[in-house]
Amino acid sequence: QVQLVENGGGLVQAGGSLRLSCAASGRTFSSYAMGWFRQAPGKEREFVAAINWNGGRTYYKDSVKGRFSISRDNPKNTVYLQMNSLKAEDTAVYYCAADSNPHGSSGYADYDYWGQGTQVTVSA
Repeated sequence: QVQLVENGGGLVQAGGSLRLSCAASGRTFSSYAMGWFRQAPGKEREFVAAINWNGGRTYYKDSVKGRFSISRDNPKNTVYLQMNSLKAEDTAVYYCAADSNPHGSSGYADYDYWGQGTQVTVSA
């Protein structure tokens, strides 16, 4: 069992930056790939970024490439999402997720555990 708690959301102006963090419980954090998803009002939850178990491989949604960066600190059981050059269309609830397949995936159904989400609002 893995419990995930996100932090770092908030209100920011377009062009600004935020860093989300996700703290995981349990002693097997390093065996999981981690992902970030988001869901805007009236839309389906979508993949944003993922990172494999040791941080050696990362994956991104095309629209966030070059602006967002996912990283992890295994000794701290934490995964991060650095978001720069934020746009109004990045506004959503952001969710952290853990995948027992250590290689990482962009597929929603592949993830086994989810956090409660943190709101990110970008004002135009």
